[in-house]
Amino acid sequence: MISPFLFFLGITSFFDEIDHEWMLMFLGHRIADQRLLGLICKWLKAGVMEDGRRVAATKGTPQGAVISPLLANIYLHYVLDLWARQWRERHARGDVIVVRYADDSVVGFRLKSQAQKLLEQLRERLARFGLSPNASKTRLVEFGRFAARNRRDRGLGKPETFDFLGFTHCCSSNRNGGFQILRLTVKKRMRTTLLAIRDELKRRRHEPIRVQGQWLTRVVRGYFNYHAVPGNLIRLGGFRSAVCCLWRQALKRRSQRNRLQWSRFGLLTNHYIPHPRNAHPYPEDRFASGTRGRSRMR
Repeated sequence: MISPFLFFLGITSFFDEIDHEWMLMFLGHRIADQRLLGLICKWLKAGVMEDGRRVAATKGTPQGAVISPLLANIYLHYVLDLWARQWRERHARGDVIVVRYADDSVVGFRLKSQAQKLLEQLRERLARFGLSPNASKTRLVEFGRFAARNRRDRGLGKPETFDFLGFTHCCSSNRNGGFQILRLTVKKRMRTTLLAIRDELKRRRHEPIRVQGQWLTRVVRGYFNYHAVPGNLIRLGGFRSAVCCLWRQALKRRSQRNRLQWSRFGLLTNHYIPHPRNAHPYPEDRFASGTRGRSRMR
């Protein structure tokens, strides 16, 4: 059976390599007001302060500026999105699916030869606009319904995984033995979040327990609102347990004569730290016309 292939595109120092002339040319396709274009040009060339002097920028977008993500998406819309659509209509054989978020993209192919062909031509396309693929991020993997079977027939191991938008995507199966994509929170990012929570708890160590608990409620609930997808609850349960341990450590260090018992601490965690629950529907429910995007979960 033919298994789909995916390749992942990351652009090296994308926000620092955007060409200003091309950027203004792209903006000129939709914006006729020269005053607005002049204002954006000033924003692009704002530069940075070095040794008390302003150094004007010759390329890239201002770091931390609210307009940078918008300008970056406009730039890649013309450089990548429109070109990929044209390439798919003219040269593609079989299905080609492109998903892009900022400067990270995932492209799915039916045939491996098509993926290699697009990647080769894409390097030339990006070079015209002063960009280049990130060698550490850009790679081709076999992924899909028949990936495990095909790799097993070739004497290889499990299908490769890939990280995208904070999730590790894995080839898995459901209870009926059918194929499904398993999405798990990226471990590296989870550890980074836990370290940030630990440092903030140190800073808040002597605040009232109620204030600490309310802050943790907001943090954990916001984390779950994004990451609580079907299949990821076990990993999120581990995240909650780690947060509870960090909070208990912070509370124990409030005094050298600590008497915080587990029974009391359990009541605090049950009250302030929410348990993970699915916040998003299953993919088949999300895209099903019969449910109109509403999940059948209760």
